[in-house]
Amino acid sequence: MQIRIAIVEDDDGIRASLSSMINRSSSCTLVSSYPDAESALADLPRHKPQVVLMDINLPRMDGVECVRRLRATMPDTQFIMLTVYEDSERLFKSLTVGASGYLLKRTPSARLLQAIREVFEGGSPMTPQIARRVVLHFLKTSDSASEMERLTARETAILDQLSRGFQYKEIVCNLHISIGTVRGYIRNIYKKLEVHSRTEAVVKYLNR
Repeated sequence: MQIRIAIVEDDDGIRASLSSMINRSSSCTLVSSYPDAESALADLPRHKPQVVLMDINLPRMDGVECVRRLRATMPDTQFIMLTVYEDSERLFKSLTVGASGYLLKRTPSARLLQAIREVFEGGSPMTPQIARRVVLHFLKTSDSASEMERLTARETAILDQLSRGFQYKEIVCNLHISIGTVRGYIRNIYKKLEVHSRTEAVVKYLNR
């Protein structure tokens, strides 16, 4: 059985190259292709592709938002994001909205076809460089969570107040403690989290 593929890519040359690659493959069939997210949203669902190759950097609506909207009507379709750069922020946004793979556009044709098969069979294909970024992200998140365990319940409450934007005087009123006590707790928080500013402490708290 051939895998039904759709392409969303604004670059005419790249879109033609991807189309040619799929048409030459014995395991895939191209059911539709689009130059932008808007036309894909309007027409793609009726073709019922099993895998969509989605450019991230589309004009107007980007590929991440396009995937988010398409997933609502196409929950069984798998999406592989294609990008020129290893953009960590968009990588994690893509995974959050439901993309199953994330590859660079310079990925060789043979590897891209293999990735289509992988995602169709339930895998999550990524280039080694991008996979490493995912691993490092979760290691960092794990480290932040571990550091939070060093804090007492009261220190965590203080840090939560800081993350909500409260100033020291407001924390005094909210938690019914003195300004000196607040400052003492914050010194301990900085020491345990190995940070030197409110911003650094809050970032670690939010990444826990």
